[in-house]
Amino acid sequence: MPEVLTAPLVVEFPFTRSLGPVQSAFLTGLRERVVLGVRGSDRRVLVPPAEYDPVTAEELRELVEVAPTGTVTTWAWNHAPRKGQPLATPFAWVLVRLDGADTALLHALDAPGPDTVHTGMRVRIRWAAERTGAITDIACFEPYDGAPAAGTAPLTHHTGEFTDPVTGIVTPARLDYVYSPGRAQTAYLEALAEHRMVGERCPSCLKVYIPPRGACPTCGVSTAEQVEVGPRGTVTTFCIVNIAARNQDIEVPYVYAHIALDGADLALHGRIAGIPCDQVRMGLRVQPVWTAGSRHPDHYRPTGEPDADYDTYRELL
Repeated sequence: MPEVLTAPLVVEFPFTRSLGPVQSAFLTGLRERVVLGVRGSDRRVLVPPAEYDPVTAEELRELVEVAPTGTVTTWAWNHAPRKGQPLATPFAWVLVRLDGADTALLHALDAPGPDTVHTGMRVRIRWAAERTGAITDIACFEPYDGAPAAGTAPLTHHTGEFTDPVTGIVTPARLDYVYSPGRAQTAYLEALAEHRMVGERCPSCLKVYIPPRGACPTCGVSTAEQVEVGPRGTVTTFCIVNIAARNQDIEVPYVYAHIALDGADLALHGRIAGIPCDQVRMGLRVQPVWTAGSRHPDHYRPTGEPDADYDTYRELL
């Protein structure tokens, strides 16, 4: 049995959202070194502010200014900061209830070590040198022994009006993880490296699945019998992609299709090339094309055979 594969994977994309009046005021306020909360139906002050009341679901609009000082309500020490986190040196994740607020804000606390952090300690905001209207305008919190700073009296009513308000944000979202495909897909990937297509047959319904899952999704029983299929197949359904994907060097438009390989009972997906987009059709017979050194087909191209009859693939749509 081949060694089970593992590989580091990254899912990353820019998350773009527009801001309503409450979030716009909150982030614009941070740019101006002002912390705003919103008053709920029960008169509590929520920081960060919510757009809708967590109790009644009614729309919230009454903004109040709170102090940049506060109290740690709970914390956890981060001994190994990751890329993109607020500080490059070990720090504490803390929930801070700012003076004048009734809820806590999650952020980083710059502290010498875990023995210097405790619930109930007083802290204050350390503002970023350059502020753009984002939560990162708070660089972090730092220990603080004094009273609330002058000129930032808690519970000051605020109109939420600023010059040049922030109306939208783009936040990078990223997930790093290690993926193991397991026994069945490891065998499938190893076969692809040899330009072979290998699925597995269910011992109960006798369907051949590719890529194999290690178990039949219909019968719920494990699969082990390997079956070589294809490599030719039939286009069952397809779509034309007109929007270029980030970090993908494929010229648009292009066609992505479900392809039923000969001998398989499940369609897999792949890109169709070597034919104009408007000539791709259901029933088109295709075959895989590997590039030098590739572990998987780069795309599928027409074989030149007559189109498959609809009845031969209708159960695989």
